Amino acid sequence: MNVDKLFESLTEEVTRRVPKDMKITSIKFEGPLVVVYTSDYDKFSENDSIARMLAQSIHRRVDIRPDPAGLEDAAKVEEKIRAMIPEAAEIYDINFIDETGEAIIEAVNPNEVVGKEGQLLADLRKESGWNVKVIRAPPIQSKTVSDVRGYLRANHEERQEMLTYVARRIARPKLEGEQWVRVTAMGGFRQVGRSASLLTTRESKILIDCGLDPGSDATPYFAIPEVQPLTDIDAVVITHAHLDHCGTLPALFKYGYKGPVYCTPPTRDLMALLQLDNIKLGFGENKKTPYEAQHVRQEILHTIPLRYNETTDIAPDVRLTFHNAGHILGSAIAHFHIGEGLHNVAFSGDTKFEKTWLFNPATNRFPRLETLVLESTYGGSKDIQPSRADASEEMGSLLQSATEHGGKVLIPVFAVGRSQEVMLVIEELMRTKRIPQCPVYLDGMIWEATAIHTAYPEYLNSQLRTQIFQQNENPFLSPIFKRVETAAMREEICHSPDPCIVLATSGMMSGGPVMEYFREWADDPNNWLLFVGYQSEGSIGRSIQRGRSEISMNMRGQTINLNIRMQRQTVDGFSGHSDRKQLMRYISSLEPKPDRIIIGHGEDRKCTDLASSIYKKYGIETKAPQNLETIRLR
Repeated sequence: MNVDKLFESLTEEVTRRVPKDMKITSIKFEGPLVVVYTSDYDKFSENDSIARMLAQSIHRRVDIRPDPAGLEDAAKVEEKIRAMIPEAAEIYDINFIDETGEAIIEAVNPNEVVGKEGQLLADLRKESGWNVKVIRAPPIQSKTVSDVRGYLRANHEERQEMLTYVARRIARPKLEGEQWVRVTAMGGFRQVGRSASLLTTRESKILIDCGLDPGSDATPYFAIPEVQPLTDIDAVVITHAHLDHCGTLPALFKYGYKGPVYCTPPTRDLMALLQLDNIKLGFGENKKTPYEAQHVRQEILHTIPLRYNETTDIAPDVRLTFHNAGHILGSAIAHFHIGEGLHNVAFSGDTKFEKTWLFNPATNRFPRLETLVLESTYGGSKDIQPSRADASEEMGSLLQSATEHGGKVLIPVFAVGRSQEVMLVIEELMRTKRIPQCPVYLDGMIWEATAIHTAYPEYLNSQLRTQIFQQNENPFLSPIFKRVETAAMREEICHSPDPCIVLATSGMMSGGPVMEYFREWADDPNNWLLFVGYQSEGSIGRSIQRGRSEISMNMRGQTINLNIRMQRQTVDGFSGHSDRKQLMRYISSLEPKPDRIIIGHGEDRKCTDLASSIYKKYGIETKAPQNLETIRLR
């Protein structure tokens, strides 16, 4: 059956199953979605079981929307909505999305918009004719989130063309003959950096992650014939927003990729933030990045966000489900169901199998699982991390020692993940008076990344959500935190005689504002440098962490030689990666147990050590491939 006949068949099936008193005006196919437009949206909204019934019968995701032709003017609807909602809701904004018929209300108290047993929300939908939804207004407004949503609205027609293209790719006729599944290591195997894997079947090609090596700026192996031409790739799946997993993604659009990018909603916004910042840093350091801002904008238009536990078709024979990975905001384990039960493989991305200050532990239960591709950043036999409580205690002790003698503390951090956890720990230490109060400066993308965290509270652990939204105690809004917004302010902090703490990017000291502070403070033994995140082999941070006393670095085209006399300490326990014990515990707790585990994202000896230990303890077949190796899974 060709694509057009399949769409015709699906349209007939949907029309047949919808109750006769509910009028359908059109049915369209957008990426993995079957979109049903209706002039009786209020009837559909009163019976949400219809969409579920349709999805189950046609085995596709279904979205029911009001017919755009029948929607009342947005300005009039906004006036009507505001009149119906009590002042106690504290409406922040109402966004109207014409193409989906959604009116999204941002309110400080969303329950006031929902009303008792959801009655007010139902009335709003009935009276307005729009699909009214309500979300909690974030405590910190994010420019990135606002810009991304605005850009998508402004470029609706181009996005619709892309979604139609994707829908036709997914619906293309399946090939006959022997079915098989392979995975090719394109980057990030026996190393940390430039993560990329190609999942290939007889029908399709899926690229999982598309990273950059933070130590060398090396990219994945795109010259291999398996990924040429780029237009043959059905989909790119991004597990999370760190640049070693998404830092080369915009370059795909520069060189001709036209397909979709699947990730969680927070990952879409965070990776755009970090990629644009990477361009800015490269320009400031006279380094050429492999893409430009226009390619990041193309990436945004091509991104199809998926929430955790939401299954969708991404190719004729592949279904994707994201599960919580516990690493950073929106980080996901990507689970692929291939064929009609042919094979199930999960790519862990970076995982944390422990409840942290921000997130719940990584998901360890799947419907089916034959192969697991697992990270091994801390997979060595001696890679044992302290608990979060011990890490907090150690940081308190070091900060006490550093600041009581008037020293300054510099903490290199990744803008996403480690920054927010360190902020939570320092805020608690100062609030409980375990360390003296002093200003904590946030430099780089930290403040904006924190704002994105507050825009997606459903991805935080329940304890933090309760503290922020029910107890009205938002640690991120503590007055101790001060945002560094200008170069002049940075200069003033650098030369101030008073003790302070600075959290600055980049986390591996490969550039960014952290180097400005380091240059000014490195030769003073009263100052401290605290490492809280992984320092990859070959990075400047790794060489300083190992005790190097002199270093040359390039800043704005000039070579600067520094003598390092400041105190250096590493606070373990803040990592977003599972340590050796957690990795082994994760495997022992997996349901079901996989038949095969492929080890990657770790230094050579750690990959082979972990692979050997898993085989010896659990009897599971393990492999630790090198880059460019291909493994047949089925």
